[in-house]
Amino acid sequence: MTENFTLTLSCGRRPGIVRAVSAFLFDNDCDIAEHQQFDDSMDGSFFLRTSFVASGTTDIEQLTESFRELADRFAMSYTFNGCSQPRVLVMVSKMGHCLNDLIFRWRSKNLGGELVAVVSNHEVLRPMAEAAGLPFVHVPVTPGTKAEAEQRLLDLVAEYEVDLVVLARYMQVLSDKTCRALHGKAINIHHSFLPGFKGAKPYHQAFDRGVKQVGATAHYVTPDLDEGPIIEQQVIRIDHTHDPFRLATVGQDAEALALSRAVRWHCENRVLLHGHRTVIFS
Repeated sequence: MTENFTLTLSCGRRPGIVRAVSAFLFDNDCDIAEHQQFDDSMDGSFFLRTSFVASGTTDIEQLTESFRELADRFAMSYTFNGCSQPRVLVMVSKMGHCLNDLIFRWRSKNLGGELVAVVSNHEVLRPMAEAAGLPFVHVPVTPGTKAEAEQRLLDLVAEYEVDLVVLARYMQVLSDKTCRALHGKAINIHHSFLPGFKGAKPYHQAFDRGVKQVGATAHYVTPDLDEGPIIEQQVIRIDHTHDPFRLATVGQDAEALALSRAVRWHCENRVLLHGHRTVIFS
């Protein structure tokens, strides 16, 4: 009986890191299945992702504790993850294209995570969620109830033991407090290459400017609105024949693809945060 694990780490560049990690895994009867690393020559940082197979008697706590001495020697930040899929809560408003795509990929078993609930400030997408067998929680938001609504969200994150929150065109701005509480475990999809065409009717803005490409950006949520570390971007070529409706249709395709890729890469532990940037082992 064997189990799959993933080790991700970051530290300063220095000789011997890969050798030490490989020796540790060998000494613990682990067989490396996939290995990727990146040396950032700009600031001297080192990043590594290694997936490996271990015996059934190995567990996360054991590996984490055994690795601590080596990690201290190289001043590493590190995480071991097992084969269980992260639990994902999706937040939506009225537009369902991203939710529909996430549900399809989840049912097809290629999302990388397990959808556990859908939260919305409107009732519009309840039928879509419940048809997929997902709990749908309606949390209305008004200026006077925003704080209570966000606390309800955090309560749901705890109740469903959520590992990742996905804002799938959730049209409410989260407070700084909530953004900090969800640091590194909340992904948003934005309807453009940031920071262009913010606000209402982005595709009408794009049409008025005569754009030739439609894009979408998936990024981590931070207190700085739509300025979190970028995980994935998609672009689709368009021309003068695209009216605002066609632009929105094409744009929604880009949004769905960028978001699903970002979710999968996060769930597969392929994204390492590096300040305002990310290292993606795709």
